[in-house]
Amino acid sequence: MTVFSTAIRLLVLSLLLATLPAWSAEKPPVILIIGDSLSSAYGINIDEGWVALLQQQIGQAGYRHQVINASVSGDTSRTGLGRTASALQAHKPAIVIVALGGNDGLRGLALSETETSLAQIIEQSQQNHARVLLVGVRLPPNYGAVYNEQFASVYRRLSDQYAVPLVPRMLDQVAENRELMQADGMHPTADGQPRILQNIWTELETLLQDRDTPPENSVTAPAG
Repeated sequence: MTVFSTAIRLLVLSLLLATLPAWSAEKPPVILIIGDSLSSAYGINIDEGWVALLQQQIGQAGYRHQVINASVSGDTSRTGLGRTASALQAHKPAIVIVALGGNDGLRGLALSETETSLAQIIEQSQQNHARVLLVGVRLPPNYGAVYNEQFASVYRRLSDQYAVPLVPRMLDQVAENRELMQADGMHPTADGQPRILQNIWTELETLLQDRDTPPENSVTAPAG
């Protein structure tokens, strides 16, 4: 083979590579989950948790997204906020699932602090051009109906204020079923994880289907 013919072959090959679709070299978009023990598979195998099941569901539904779980057991909204900026910079997510607040309530932190911390997580995510899904939790009944309603209203206000979808109760139809909860009464068993995924999937799939619409970038003042 002559030097000339080799050069021609290399030129043709380079032209072919240049015309390949741009998406072939792109990394899959990221779904970043910022949560606590309810999202970190506490007490069960990591591959049994709802986050691992979510990655399977995404593939089965035909999406390319990669799920990154940045959840830490014991996190409050304040400690989650402290990790948010670095996680956004490292992973550059298309979607952020915020599933925090339960430990705030259990530790008796001021509702205003919880609301402000969650608001800042949402703001930082939107400023980084990510869509946000807010996931609410409910406290045990012994905290009282009045406090539980005030706690739930934090999530509703944030959802309205920042125009983000809300899953009102992460453990809907799980926490009420003792067979789906671990002995501590706080964390779901492996059998409860598919139901948690189902609770989250409906709202999340709407964001996945709406990926061609620019995310909400307008940021209002933090909640007080």
